[in-house]
Order: sequence, then structure tokens, then C-alpha cells
Amino acid sequence: MDILSRDFVAHPLDTLALRADLALALRAAAHHGLEEGVCNHFSMLIPDGSDRFLINPRGLHWSEIDADDIVMVDGDGKRLAGRHEVETTAMFIHAAVHRIAGKACVLHTHMPYATALTLTSRRMLDTTLSQSAMRFHGRVATDGKYNGLALSPAEGERIARAMNGADIAFLGNHGVVVCGERIDYAYEDLYFVERACEAEVLARSTGLPLEPVAPEMAQFVADQTAGERLQSTLFFEALRRMLPPPRR
Repeated sequence: MDILSRDFVAHPLDTLALRADLALALRAAAHHGLEEGVCNHFSMLIPDGSDRFLINPRGLHWSEIDADDIVMVDGDGKRLAGRHEVETTAMFIHAAVHRIAGKACVLHTHMPYATALTLTSRRMLDTTLSQSAMRFHGRVATDGKYNGLALSPAEGERIARAMNGADIAFLGNHGVVVCGERIDYAYEDLYFVERACEAEVLARSTGLPLEPVAPEMAQFVADQTAGERLQSTLFFEALRRMLPPPRR
């Protein structure tokens, strides 16, 4: 056995299900067209009070990732288990968001419609437009300061602080970070962020005036959605049936 895989065996209860779910989320993102080459990362903090977290490896397309491909690292980026390497930028962003923003599940993508809105002067989704957008009312932050690739701990920490506790952060000229307490909750949010951004981009492309709802109505819908998180689990389980692990 690879010495870097022993920790997965030593701690089966806190890694096995999480690794499988994280791999499923990555395959689902590829299925839904949210990936970009072999870039971007999903991570999940191991809920044992340590700073260890799971993350997808460098160099694998999301569609081919299985639970065995997931890597365990500590808060300093040291690989503790897994047979693959981890990309440097992933460590700087994800370690900081886990540590500083206090987020358990961190999903970072350059998905097309959400990223398109980060290129505009508004920098983010309008949460008073579509019903899908309203579910995120009061949960979104924007970071309009683009500093190039996140190749230092300082840049990851800056992004984490710019989130200011929000679940969703639109990073100017870059992409998005979607966070949650559980993988199924975070993945459904990621999916609907992109669908909401797609609807907004399409609506704006018509050139017709937009008709937002009142902020109070958007908050009402956000509260309604927060009380229906069973839908997130049902969606994730449907994806589990649809997208089995790849054959090796």
C-alpha cells in the first residue's frame, strides 16, 4: 500500500463517504458543463476538529474522478493521503476559505454564465430577478479586485476575507466560490447559481427592460428555499443514480 494512502484506511469513517460524495459532485459538475479543463477544485473539511480536508487531485478531468482519486491534505497544504498531487492554487484558495471563512464545503469553478457576470461592472448575480436567483438573496458577496492567479497564501486569505461570511462569492474577472455545510447542499447551490446566471445573461441579451421583484420578496423566497433543503439531498441522490463511478 502507498504510504500516502494509509491515512484513508486509518480513518475510514471520516473519509469514505465524504470522498465518494466529493467525487460525485465533481462528476456531476462535469455532466452539467461547469468544469474548465482540469482546472478548479472542490474540497470538504473532515469534521473531526482538525484542519484536514479532502480535495480533487491535479491533472484529472472531473468526469473521471472516483473516491480513490481524492486527496487528503492539512491546512498547510501537506498531502496526508492519496496517490495524486494537488495544484498549488487550489491549496491557497481552499485552505484559506476553510480556515478564515469557516466553510465546510468549498466549490470553486469558472462556470461560464456565473463567470460572465463577474466581467460586468456589477460583478455579480442580481438576486431580485429569477426565482432561482432569489434563493441566494442575502447570501452573496463580490470581490471586485482581481490580482492574477492565486499563487500565494496572501491572495487566498484576501479572497476568504472578501467573502465576509457569505455562502457565494463572485470573484471579479475570475469565477465563483460556492460554500455550504454539506456537499449535497453546496452542489445544488452551485447548480442553481449557474442556472440563475444563465437566465440573467439571456434576459439581458434581449435588450428589453428587466423586471426585478422587491428585495422583500426576494428575501421571502430565500427563506422558503432554506426550509426545503431535502430537495438538495434528493437532487444529489438522483445524480448518484445517474452518474456511477467511472470504470477503470
